[in-house]
Amino acid sequence: MRSSLVVLAVSAALASPALTGCSFEASVGGAPAIDREALEQKISDQLAEQVGRAPEEIVCPGDLDAEVDTTMECTLNDSGESYAVAITVTSVDEDTEQVLFDIEVAETAS
Repeated sequence: MRSSLVVLAVSAALASPALTGCSFEASVGGAPAIDREALEQKISDQLAEQVGRAPEEIVCPGDLDAEVDTTMECTLNDSGESYAVAITVTSVDEDTEQVLFDIEVAETAS
């Protein structure tokens, strides 16, 4: 029963409004992008800060283009449930190569 409560607590916290202001450095060379593995780790880290623990797994389909309004849907897998995670690039600073993006976790499992 305790694990169910933990899952519900995590799910409720993850379903809160979008996490904003996540900052990450984009790679250089060609069109700037955030590497898929680095993006997955950054999302996991940000959710861990908000919820108190990292999800079991974040899976993104590829690199995230560092261009304002670019969106991507990743998947959060935790305790046998999967949730859509919408990523939206909100700002790109070409001088510092920092990319800001919002993270929004779906309220219900898919």
